Amino acid sequence: MTAPLTPPHRPSPHDSAWPPPYSAVPKDAEGADGADGTDGTPDVATEVRQGIVVLLAVTLAGVALGLLWLWLAPRIPLISDGKAVFLKDTEGENAVGADGTFTLLALGLGALSAAVVFWFHRHGGIAIVVGLAVGGLLGSLLGWGLGTLLGPAHDVAEHARAVGAGVTFHAPLELKAHGAILAWPVAAMLAHLALTALFGPRDPEPDWDDTPLSPPPPHDARP
Repeated sequence: MTAPLTPPHRPSPHDSAWPPPYSAVPKDAEGADGADGTDGTPDVATEVRQGIVVLLAVTLAGVALGLLWLWLAPRIPLISDGKAVFLKDTEGENAVGADGTFTLLALGLGALSAAVVFWFHRHGGIAIVVGLAVGGLLGSLLGWGLGTLLGPAHDVAEHARAVGAGVTFHAPLELKAHGAILAWPVAAMLAHLALTALFGPRDPEPDWDDTPLSPPPPHDARP
């Protein structure tokens, strides 16, 4: 008498398939681009427009630099004897003070403009950074030109004849150290870099799918 043979195991259509050991793609990466295919950052055209707006706004801030420089820079007193013009204070350092005032104001406005730009555009972008740097340079040039234009007259001899001999008047407001023009863009770049490093957006940490392994299907039991 022979023992009955066990029929081979036939998988049921409801049996689940063998899952992969793990998912090779982080959960955060799946669907990160959203339904519209974007990842939250502006496209190139939008970034260029934002960079142009930053450039224009920072350049116009040069008006504030020029007015502040005109207001705060020390004056150089001159005096005329009717034939020649002399420094009233031969040991004064007002000329150096004008350069220092311009540099300090440019550094402060550079840091301020970087903070404002970072506040409105935390995502950064090449166009925005370039707009900030070029705008700082143009703003410095605008402030320099505006301060000298609104300051005392540049024709010293004519000014001396107009006020008369023995009357003190001020020399034109001039920037001797032309390197101070770079103070604004340099300060803006350093401040923006520091703010981005400290408070800029961070890439999300990957959350790997740690689905536990399912046991393998049982082997067919045969006699």
